Amino acid sequence: METIQQRFTVSFSYPVLFTTHLFDPSNPQLRLFFETFPGGDFRRKILFCVDAGVLTAYPELPLQAAEYFRSLPMEYIPEWVVLPGGEAAKNDPALFDAIVDAVDQFGIDRHSFVAAIGGGAVLDLVGYAAAVSHRGVKHIRIPTTVLSQNDSGVGVKNGINFRGKKNFLGTFAPPVAVFNDFAFLATLDDRDWRSGISEAIKVALIKDKVFFEWIEANAEALARREEAPMHYLIHRCAALHIDHIGGGDPFESGSARPLDFGHWAAHKLEYLTDFRIRHGEAVAIGIALDTYYSELSGRLTGDDAQRVIKVLLKLGFDLFHPALGEDDCAHLLNGLREFQEHLGGRLTITLLDAVGKGVEVHEMDDTLIRQSVNRLRSSHLAWA
Repeated sequence: METIQQRFTVSFSYPVLFTTHLFDPSNPQLRLFFETFPGGDFRRKILFCVDAGVLTAYPELPLQAAEYFRSLPMEYIPEWVVLPGGEAAKNDPALFDAIVDAVDQFGIDRHSFVAAIGGGAVLDLVGYAAAVSHRGVKHIRIPTTVLSQNDSGVGVKNGINFRGKKNFLGTFAPPVAVFNDFAFLATLDDRDWRSGISEAIKVALIKDKVFFEWIEANAEALARREEAPMHYLIHRCAALHIDHIGGGDPFESGSARPLDFGHWAAHKLEYLTDFRIRHGEAVAIGIALDTYYSELSGRLTGDDAQRVIKVLLKLGFDLFHPALGEDDCAHLLNGLREFQEHLGGRLTITLLDAVGKGVEVHEMDDTLIRQSVNRLRSSHLAWA
């Protein structure tokens, strides 16, 4: 019998918009998006899912949104789905069920929209629920943290944690739009303000030496919560992530995940601390660990390694946690195996050959990992 070969290409395109006070009646961005979005002849609805912490800080949001949508040709659902923020959003299957129930109850179909307002974990959860409801409801992301505005919120991945494994269930499903509203950053606590900067350091270290040098020069201003440098950092970091996603393997069909520099240890550390450490804080520790490993393995100079550590410290990151070294690093090393499994069986870790130059390796030496942990531990005692 003759073989029938199927082949087709699907093109994805979505804007990442930078603004302030998205629901202010004088702000046209959201209105222009819906007025120009294809398929306006269909009956369209919009359902909002919101991070509970955001709603506490901005209780007026639902009323503002309701007023904003009065002038738009679509049905606004006044009942918002409220979700806990942080990694807890991705650990409770009942929250996924609540979103799917709302999609069903309010008749949100594939011509309608589910909009998520919150940090990265809430965006991951809502994006996953939207992607699997009706095989794909249109999803809008409105990130509210530094971390989600410069990294996770502008990408194409969605997911929840399952069976004790981070992002075990998930999809590659691009949003139809991302709206980065800088006004939301004003109410972040210092930990969440700082946490997102680690992802900018990560992408600068592996892709853009000039950007890392800019972070070095502006570290103190960022630590003081100056708005202008943070706005630039978010925009530049988002641009680097978007360029990478669109430039090669957006759905990670291969094994490489170069944008996960510092993440293999970070993911495990989050679990080992019951998520008391925020993702960005864990990434900062993971960056420090892999920076020392890069030095100990002969790839990175000692001077460059210290530059990385100094920037992280200047920003206020704590670069060690006792869970790293528990049981002679057995739990941490198990995280490396889990990371390998998540990649499809072939280990691919990004290390540093120089500041601004990442390199992929497929083996990690357990002894050097332990030495890197011990170096972090001893350095931590000296920093304290």
